[in-house]
Amino acid sequence: MTEPLFDKVAIIGLGLIGSSMARGIKKRGLAATVIGYDGSPDVRTRSRDLGFCDAIAETAEEAVTDASLVVLAVPVGAMREAAQSIASHLAEGAIVTDVGSVKTAVVRQVGEVLPDQALFVPGHPVAGTEYSGPEAGFAELFEGRWFVVTPCEQSTAEGVEAVSCLWRELGSTVEQMTPEHHDIVLAMTSHVPHLIAYNIVGTAAELETVTQSEVIKFSAGGFRDFTRIASSDPVMWRDVFLNNKEAVLEVLGRFSEDLAALQRLVRWDDGQALQDHFTRARAVRHRIVEAGQDTADADFGRSHGHDD
Repeated sequence: MTEPLFDKVAIIGLGLIGSSMARGIKKRGLAATVIGYDGSPDVRTRSRDLGFCDAIAETAEEAVTDASLVVLAVPVGAMREAAQSIASHLAEGAIVTDVGSVKTAVVRQVGEVLPDQALFVPGHPVAGTEYSGPEAGFAELFEGRWFVVTPCEQSTAEGVEAVSCLWRELGSTVEQMTPEHHDIVLAMTSHVPHLIAYNIVGTAAELETVTQSEVIKFSAGGFRDFTRIASSDPVMWRDVFLNNKEAVLEVLGRFSEDLAALQRLVRWDDGQALQDHFTRARAVRHRIVEAGQDTADADFGRSHGHDD
């Protein structure tokens, strides 16, 4: 980049995504100034010590003053409050965007509190790890990942392009969807799998008292990978499920029906039908690898020394 895309970027929320954005923007020179803010005094102090922003503001209002781009990187359930706190302090022409993994609810909540003339370009970087907090961020988090932009009534073509350009420069491939379509796609590919992971890990924890820790001691790849998913930020996922309720329940209903069908195949010793089902599922896995969304390496390329 020969010139920054933005003069001043304000990032509200300095967890994994917010701190990674700050690091990526600074590393690539995408803004002249990056200002951060977090509602937690402790997170502000830690972020200031880490130095991934040019400055850490003491209030959200201070952070967004004169900012040309404002990023709401808070849990979905806190989006309305965050937007409300900055609404009257936005510079003329400033673009507000977000990184929430639910879009319909965020569009409604943020849209209700921003001034009518405000530019809002909702979006979702489909990226993350099981770690959280400002220490967990890194500039390369978004490289080779998807960013879904979901324009709403408060978006403009210029605003959508500006936000999309930022994410392309951060290394992401940009896809555009309606908020409603995004929510059903993510319910299937992310939200319900997380719900299943939380459930199966909870079941195992209850069984542990009966099996005297064998569930933990003999955890093989399948259960271990469920625990990786289930170790994600509990607050974030609580808000995701409460704010994407309709799509999650729709997909969960379909999943429950399919699980009941598999249960019948096992009960009836229908080996051929089970094999056919597993073969179809295996083909989906191959397509995910071919699309570059994972690796075909042994053990999924996961490190045995640590989970990262």
